[in-house]
Amino acid sequence: MVFVWVLLAACVVVVGFIRLAPVDPFDWNTQPELSEDKAFRGGVFKVVRAGPEALRQVDQIATSAPRTKLLAGSVEDGMATYVTRTKVVGFPDYTTARQDGDLLKVYARLRFGRSDLGVNKARIDRWLSQMPKAPE
Repeated sequence: MVFVWVLLAACVVVVGFIRLAPVDPFDWNTQPELSEDKAFRGGVFKVVRAGPEALRQVDQIATSAPRTKLLAGSVEDGMATYVTRTKVVGFPDYTTARQDGDLLKVYARLRFGRSDLGVNKARIDRWLSQMPKAPE
C-alpha cells in the first residue's frame, strides 16, 4: 500500500511540474531559418504563401482554439508564439507564426518528451485549413 501512495505522489509531482514549470517567453518566441516545410521528431515547420494578412488570421484562429493562449509577440511584431496544452495532463506545445512578406512560417514543437505523436502537425494543418485562400 505504501508503494501505491509513493507512486501516486510521484505522479502528482510530475504533473505539477509539467503544469507549473517556468517558461521564458523569449526562449520560445523564435524560429529556425528555414524556407521550406520540414518535419521534426517533436514538431513541424510549415511555409505557406498566404498573403500579407496571414499572421493576423492565424492569430484569430489560434486565440480561439481550445486550451491555447498567446505566450509572446504579436501581429504588430510580425511574430507571435502560442502555447497549447493537452486536456488531461496539460503538456505544453509551442507554436510560433511569423509573417515574411506573403509567406507565413509556422513552427510548432513540444516542450517535454521526444515525440508529439503528430499532434503539432495536425493542429497546424487544422489552423491553416481554416484560413481563407491567398490571392494568386
